[in-house]
Amino acid sequence: MDNGWQASAYAWITLMGVSGDFSRQHVLDHPMLNRVRLRPSPRILDVGCGEGRFCRMLAPFAGNVTGLDPTDALLRHAEALSDQRFVKGTAEALPFADASFDIVVSYLTLIDIPDTKRAIAEMTRVLAPGGHLLIANLNSWITASQSKGGGWTRDQDGAANMCIDRYFEEHHHWGEWNGMRIKNGHRPQAFYMQALLNAGLQLTHFDEPMATGGERADSYNRAPYLYLMEWQKPAG
Repeated sequence: MDNGWQASAYAWITLMGVSGDFSRQHVLDHPMLNRVRLRPSPRILDVGCGEGRFCRMLAPFAGNVTGLDPTDALLRHAEALSDQRFVKGTAEALPFADASFDIVVSYLTLIDIPDTKRAIAEMTRVLAPGGHLLIANLNSWITASQSKGGGWTRDQDGAANMCIDRYFEEHHHWGEWNGMRIKNGHRPQAFYMQALLNAGLQLTHFDEPMATGGERADSYNRAPYLYLMEWQKPAG
């Protein structure tokens, strides 16, 4: 199923550059890495690693890092910049043995995965007992706004508004920005929480991190666009 990533790969590589976009550089990178630092020298899998930027950031804190992505051009770019292991594949059918990793990372990838429940089951399967699933995701009120075109608008008095629709209905939409056209999925927050609980995982950390820098920090920090959560696979 085409979700636009093959055609949008080079535009994405240009947009990310070395530092990543605003949300990654100023909101998510620091708290994501903080969670990894709590566990020295783990085996890490980055599901939907894209161009490999976060894999390279993980390298100082991991015994080994494996990146997985279905998009050829993104994997080639990742391999050109790192000697880490990169594997072509999908989140719904991870090509790894049970209990292969201590940490599995899903960094803004759940919205790109067609069958998220199956992907969560697979990520749980490849986690070692006691291992952690580290997730960064868009808040569901943001993805629910895309059915009406997305983004903030202003009324005649200058007040900012965002229209949210079809929140409880799982659906997909095409987003276009910076030369990319990507198909993303919306699911209500309960969808993700129930899928993770049904996989037998235990929630150990949750946060809605604020921006800590960048020109957009003041406007971004008016409402939480992103959340971070960590789930643990029971040890026995």
